[in-house]
Amino acid sequence: MTAKSAFSDEGWKTVLAGPTSAGMIVLTAQSGGTWSETWAMSKAYTEARQQHGESELLDEVVSAKPKMERTSYRTPEELREGCLQQIRDAAGVLDGIATPEEIDDYKRFIVGLARKVAAAHREGGQDVSPAESDAIQAIADTLGVPATD
Repeated sequence: MTAKSAFSDEGWKTVLAGPTSAGMIVLTAQSGGTWSETWAMSKAYTEARQQHGESELLDEVVSAKPKMERTSYRTPEELREGCLQQIRDAAGVLDGIATPEEIDDYKRFIVGLARKVAAAHREGGQDVSPAESDAIQAIADTLGVPATD
C-alpha cells in the first residue's frame, strides 16, 4: 500500500491534480450545467471515500479537498491540453511509487469521475453530450484505460 508519505510535496500535488483536471476537461467540454457538474465532481470524491480501505493511495487522494491550480488558459483547447498534461504528469508520478493495482484504481477513479461529471447535466436531450463523450475518451486515452467500465 502506498501512502502520501511516499511522495515529495510537489509529486503529491501533481497526483491530487489529476482527478480535478479531468473534471475540468468535462465541465468545460459543453456549456451549461456548471453547478451540477461541479457538485457531481464533489460527490464522486464522497462516494470514493465511502469505499475506504480498498486502496490506501485512493483513500488519501479522495480525503484531500479537491482543488484546481489557478492556471490561466486563453482558450478551451488550451485548458483541455493543459489538463490532459496534468493527468499525464500525475500518472507519471505514480509510476515506480504506487503498486500497479493502486495505479489502476487511480486511473479508474479519474475516468469514473469524468463520467459522473458528464452525466450530471442533460444537454441537448442527452445524458452525455458528444463533446463530453469526446472529453471522456481523451482522458481515458491519456491514461491508457477504457472509457467505460
